[in-house]
Amino acid sequence: MASLQSLLFKYTTDASRFLVIDNMLIHYRDEGEGEPLLLLHGAFSSLHTFNAWTRYLKKQYRIIRLDLMGFGLTGPNSTGDYSMRNHMRILRTFLNILNIDSCHIAGNSLGGWLAWEFAVRYPERVHKLILIDAAGFLEEENIPLPFRLARTPVFGRVIRYVVRRPILEQFVRQVYHDSNKVTNKLINRYYELFTREGNTQAFLKLVNTKPYDNTHNLKNIQQATLVMWGSQDAWIPVHNAYRFHHLIPNSFLKVYQDIGHIPMEEMPEQTAVDLVNFLEEKGEFRSVNKQLGAPN
Repeated sequence: MASLQSLLFKYTTDASRFLVIDNMLIHYRDEGEGEPLLLLHGAFSSLHTFNAWTRYLKKQYRIIRLDLMGFGLTGPNSTGDYSMRNHMRILRTFLNILNIDSCHIAGNSLGGWLAWEFAVRYPERVHKLILIDAAGFLEEENIPLPFRLARTPVFGRVIRYVVRRPILEQFVRQVYHDSNKVTNKLINRYYELFTREGNTQAFLKLVNTKPYDNTHNLKNIQQATLVMWGSQDAWIPVHNAYRFHHLIPNSFLKVYQDIGHIPMEEMPEQTAVDLVNFLEEKGEFRSVNKQLGAPN
């Protein structure tokens, strides 16, 4: 396990910032100018999952991304509370500290779940919503292997011995459809940040926090929503993309062929273009105005 000091040296840049919430030193980056766009990563991941997107998008938008509690350089929450309610409180506090009253929000996997829950609870704070292979539908038969393992009692006692680089490499190869894009540098990043001191225990607490199915409130999301999904997602099947699209009234769906669970990493340029077109209501997304009842 790498020391926190070495991780800070390796995984921060001039754009890295830190703020304190609940005794957590939250790592975030705030880059670019324009309308604010908040990016939320998934489990096993970090704000680095949006590196390529940020390079494209910061030319037009203020891109804000953070390591969620229990992940990346932020590390564990001292309270041990990883409930949805606490995630919402942390995100709200984070935006308040940055003096952001409202913004676009995009989230992948767990981050997608947090994004749509935030839109349900605080609709006045979300302009447009982007769900990238988002979680939230509780399907026991489709729980990814790492999450099933984490729910077994014995796993908690041996996790520090089980989670080794080859295991993390298998997980990374599962979320990418094209294994040729999985580099040693990428695997090292996932492994070193996931095994930051306290993060594996935080993951256990997160996974074993009793989930609450709030998908019945998806119908109340009025924001224009873009649902982006990889057709070959091995962690959250693509049929969930159609469920989100069906339940969220003002939504658009983009399914990317031969792409896995993290399209913004595996196909960053095309997904970034689609995102900008959606935010700016170009092309196939021009009908947003009509759906919202706004003038042409």
